[in-house]
Amino acid sequence: MTSNMGLSERVIRSVLGVGLLGLYGALPVPWRYFTLLGLVLIATGISGFCPAWHLLRRRNIQGGGSAT
Repeated sequence: MTSNMGLSERVIRSVLGVGLLGLYGALPVPWRYFTLLGLVLIATGISGFCPAWHLLRRRNIQGGGSAT
């Protein structure tokens, strides 16, 4: 499994994931489970691999990434 995200995208995903998880206790029950998607953002941010980008054949090219 190779990395298909740049460093900036990894940091942004991780920060958004933590923020989304932070809303878990503040939202009512139906919306509370939506915040668990933050776990996916954190996991892809840490690993540097996004299965959705892999399916779309997006590759990381020196820092930013580009669709090819």
